[in-house]
Amino acid sequence: MGESWEHEEVVTRLGRRSGVAVTVAVHSRRLGPAAGGIRLRQYPTWQDGLADALRLARGMTYKNVVGGVPFGGGKTVIAVPSSVSLTPSLRADALADAGELIASFDGTYLAGPDVGTSSEDMVYLRSFTDNVFCLPESRGGTGSSSGPTARGVLAALRAGSSAVFGSASVAGRRVVVVGMGSVGALVARELAAQGASVVVADIDPARCAGYEQVPVSSAYSLEADVLVPAAIGGVVGPDVRAPLVVGPANNQLVSDDVAAVLSAAGVVWVPDFVASAGGVVYTLSREASGLDREAALARVETIGETVAGLLAAATANGTTPLAEALALAEQRLAAPARTH
Repeated sequence: MGESWEHEEVVTRLGRRSGVAVTVAVHSRRLGPAAGGIRLRQYPTWQDGLADALRLARGMTYKNVVGGVPFGGGKTVIAVPSSVSLTPSLRADALADAGELIASFDGTYLAGPDVGTSSEDMVYLRSFTDNVFCLPESRGGTGSSSGPTARGVLAALRAGSSAVFGSASVAGRRVVVVGMGSVGALVARELAAQGASVVVADIDPARCAGYEQVPVSSAYSLEADVLVPAAIGGVVGPDVRAPLVVGPANNQLVSDDVAAVLSAAGVVWVPDFVASAGGVVYTLSREASGLDREAALARVETIGETVAGLLAAATANGTTPLAEALALAEQRLAAPARTH
């Protein structure tokens, strides 16, 4: 997705405790408060963190809108310099600085865990703002969103398999999962249980125990039936050799034009912001909309229906799933604005 300036509000502040640059980027609040996670990681420069926040916030708008929840998109990025050691004390100070910045948005931006943060961190952040979600269940929250995110990916994968292979079943399919973090590991385990031949890749070989393992450098171009990008973004290029690509990683493509290249090569790529929406759909349905667990999970399962519709529209219109997903998002964003 592009990086043209279209965000409603972006604030970058040098943390008074940590000295670390913290950015909150709000892409859209047209349909409701912006919602998106808090990413804490090391970057070469604070500008890299800002650029990541802008991309991720835009992706969250589309994720929420296409996911059918009445929220816009936002993101927090805590950009710890690569040259600085991320000590526990620095981490705590940086989170406190982020909490204060989130509080200054007065509820127009709602935050949760993302890469580098956890449900336990949300407990700490509640000292600074009420507008954080996904606290542990023991503290009255919904806990980790990894399970619902994986569930949404699997729903998207079934819909994609039906479109590409004529069957939702993955039994006997060769599936490559790149990234064995909290979501990738759940997806790999479930696919293996369903009879798929699962091949995995991760920068930490210990996470790959029990599976056939390949290097991350070659995983994206491996011959397979399905590729599941579940790690970092900006990695899926035109050399994909699996006819179906669907996974939870954000900003998967090297660039937007890769979507058309993959489509022309007969590769079906399910847009990341559609496939990965399960976690945010579940959390917001529970904690902001008040639905019970089963009703929220039912919303997550509708991701499969959304994917089926997008793939059918792309075929009928001679476009790409990305083009159809963006068109759906823009159509919904063009609806009368929510009154705040």
